[in-house]
Amino acid sequence: MLVEGPVEVVQEDGTLARSDRPVVALCTCRRSRIFPWCDTSHRGRKKPKAA
Repeated sequence: MLVEGPVEVVQEDGTLARSDRPVVALCTCRRSRIFPWCDTSHRGRKKPKAA
C-alpha cells in the first residue's frame, strides 16, 4: 500500500514508526523484515500451479 508521507505508524506493541519520505510503501502481507514498511518480500512467493 502506497501512502503519501511523512507517515507515523503506531504498531501493535505501541511503538511508533516514522518515515519522512514523500511516498512510503506499507506492508499489508506481514512478510516484510522491516515491518511496517514493505521490502517486497511478497514477490518471492509463487502461486501453486493448477492441476
